[in-house]
Formats: sequence, C-alpha cells, structure tokens
Amino acid sequence: MGWLWAIIVGFVLGLIAKAIIPGKQHSPIWLTTIFGMLGAIAGNAIAGAFGVASTKGIDWTRHLFQLIAAIIIVALGDMVYMATLGKRKYRT
Repeated sequence: MGWLWAIIVGFVLGLIAKAIIPGKQHSPIWLTTIFGMLGAIAGNAIAGAFGVASTKGIDWTRHLFQLIAAIIIVALGDMVYMATLGKRKYRT
C-alpha cells in the first residue's frame, strides 16, 4: 500500500508543480509522476533535517517542502528531458 500512496502523491505533486511552473513543460505524465515522487522524498528529507517531519495534525510545513522540492525537480527534469529526448520528438 505504501507504493500506491507514493505514486498517488507523486502524481498530484507533479501536476501541481507543472501548473505552478510558467510556460509549457514537455515531459510525459509518467515522468512527471516520478519527478513528483522524488520531490516528495526530497521534501520529507528536508523537513526531517529541519525537525518538522511530523507534527500534530496536518504537516503543512512538510507538504510545503515537498511541493517546493517537486517544483524544482519537475523544472530541472523537464529541462534535461528536452535537452536529451525531447528535441527528437518536437523537432518536426
């Protein structure tokens, strides 16, 4: 069940990150989901480093770190995607 939640959270974080980043991102949805999962993992690690990994109630600070990490990873990942594989697809 943990993997299913990781995929769902990664999908949602990736879509929110794509919506926040200005301009068009060309990475496919499966790659955006992976970037979102990586953002969630990085955000959890950063929250743990700051000592806010788990609090009473909803962990808004942890979710904010996850979203910021997902935005950065989606933006950088899309740049790498376009620099490597994306050019071939969108050249014509």
